[in-house]
Amino acid sequence: MVTDSLFQVLPAAAESGSVAITFDGRPLRVPAGASVAAALLAAGVARFRTTPVSGAARAPYCMMGVCFECLVEIDGAQNRQSCLVTVEHGMVIRSQHGMRALAENDAMTEGARDAG
Repeated sequence: MVTDSLFQVLPAAAESGSVAITFDGRPLRVPAGASVAAALLAAGVARFRTTPVSGAARAPYCMMGVCFECLVEIDGAQNRQSCLVTVEHGMVIRSQHGMRALAENDAMTEGARDAG
């Protein structure tokens, strides 16, 4: 995986200010108004998640919600498409490793959906 970011903040975006977020425990200042994915890429983050099967690193690809490569945990909610969420001051974002943990009520909801 290439570690040098191909993304850079455009001058007009830089003028809109910045917000403070945390990614995997690391404080970052990122452009206000950007998607979480764009903000993390601009901050040099190259690994957003790992796959459940092989553990391979993944990062945003399409930046429009189609590929699901940008999944992260945002403020405790797992499997969020970071390219579709606007970054906000104080967000706590964590990379995902493998499959998300299922809560007991998730399994019951899925079972009810399958039965109905």
